[in-house]
Amino acid sequence: MAAPFQNYSGGTFLTDLVVRPEFLQYVQEEVYNQCQWIQSGVVTRNAALDCRAGGTRVRVPFYQPMIESEEQIRSDSTWGTSGAGYLTPGKITAAEQVMTILHRGGAYATDDLSAMGTGSDPMAAIRSYLASCLLKLRTSTLLAQLDGLFGDALAPNVLDASVATGAAEANFLSASNVVKTQALLGERGDDLTTIAMHSNCAYYLRQIGALTFSTSALSTGGNITWGGGGIGLTSTEVSYFMGLRVIVDDLLKPTINGGGSDQYPVLLMGGGSVAEGVQRDFFTEADRNILS
Repeated sequence: MAAPFQNYSGGTFLTDLVVRPEFLQYVQEEVYNQCQWIQSGVVTRNAALDCRAGGTRVRVPFYQPMIESEEQIRSDSTWGTSGAGYLTPGKITAAEQVMTILHRGGAYATDDLSAMGTGSDPMAAIRSYLASCLLKLRTSTLLAQLDGLFGDALAPNVLDASVATGAAEANFLSASNVVKTQALLGERGDDLTTIAMHSNCAYYLRQIGALTFSTSALSTGGNITWGGGGIGLTSTEVSYFMGLRVIVDDLLKPTINGGGSDQYPVLLMGGGSVAEGVQRDFFTEADRNILS
């Protein structure tokens, strides 16, 4: 039977005869190895979130911090909270978090004529970009979740330095503002281990680290005074700032203000701040019709 308008799924194609399975494993490894959020320990795997038995949401119980208490002990029958001469047992409570399971997929295709007409292999080009593209999409989902958290549940933990008045350096990413942000968590501020920022902020840190100048000259439009102090790093790579590992991600997009300075979001987090599960393992597949 002739097939003038379509390729029947039961036919034999070049990809049925020439298979490169090592590419599939390469993509999986690159997506995880290139992800700074995973390398820094911010995103961690948690088997409790896998939900492989089925479902659309995961409900995870967790213990609330325990309120410490103690009672005075005396040699009589009336001491203690109970007033009956014995220690009163305390308790610990639990709450739960609810996570919606996300299903995502994508597909690319080329035909033989496109390769013949261009003299190159379009699929090879797709493969070269695929790992970075998947990583970008994965990170955009993560940042959308973080935006929701900091916009609601963690709103009291947000420090807005972009509206500071007086000395202009108060509006910059500085050691002072990092410490102020840590102080929002009180004694748990030292639990923060990672700071995520746009590349413009990272380049700014690189500049003030590699050059020696007076920090009092940071005001917008002011003249930089050389030799007036500074941290004088010899390496141009900024991997740590204020003891925090730096994640550089341009998906942390600034708020563009016409006629004024742009406002860049900066996130401070601790290890394991984001836990992820897998209902179905991440996989890539080629060489057959799997669009459905």
